[in-house]
Amino acid sequence: MQWTDEGIVLSVKPHGETAAVAELLTRKHGRHLALVHGGRSRKLRPVLQAGNHVDATWKARLPEQLGHATLELRRGYAAAALDDPLALAGLTSMCSLARLLPERDPHPSLYEVTLFVLGFLDDNAVWPALMVRWELALLGELGLGLDLGECAATGSNDQLIYVSPRTGRAVSASAGEPYKDRLLALPGFLARGRPGAPTVADVVAGFALTRHFLEARVLAPHGQTLPEPRVRLADLVSRVAPMAV
Repeated sequence: MQWTDEGIVLSVKPHGETAAVAELLTRKHGRHLALVHGGRSRKLRPVLQAGNHVDATWKARLPEQLGHATLELRRGYAAAALDDPLALAGLTSMCSLARLLPERDPHPSLYEVTLFVLGFLDDNAVWPALMVRWELALLGELGLGLDLGECAATGSNDQLIYVSPRTGRAVSASAGEPYKDRLLALPGFLARGRPGAPTVADVVAGFALTRHFLEARVLAPHGQTLPEPRVRLADLVSRVAPMAV
């Protein structure tokens, strides 16, 4: 069996003396593992870096086998992010969270969004807000998406400023007022009818929102915790991101 696809490197583990096992998020074949012969060589080490965009050819005798792959670099996002702690945190966080996707289950829409965010990693005034949207998209692909389009209590789409931590549905200012201490903030850039560029406070609130649902709906049921790169990312955004992201 053989296929050719493009993908993003999520992780790499040594295998034996010279090989490596690469974990890829591919466009058509989902999250996929493969043995890469010579993956620890001087030639392939720069290619096998988390976040890099690659072309992959995978082969195996049977579909359920690990198989082996040959990889060619399309774009080296990892090297470009090495000198920017914030961008590097974003890249490693995205790769860590993408590993929550079921193995070999295609998610072409999320793959496209992932490439889109990676393309803006050189602009710290833009990508943090995009990363919040990416995490919302990830929740959606896992079947656990939020409903931020209208108020859970009134059905209106005006003045949506809260999110119910239980249902993941938006709540308006008036309906949420009696319960505001128990509700999550809905940042303006995620709500309809609230124009304006997102601020650092908005993005921090966005990361708090997605963190709650990643932990409550995805990680905690399996006894897992939020990946350390994701924790570090939210902290860095609050400390070093531009005032208008």
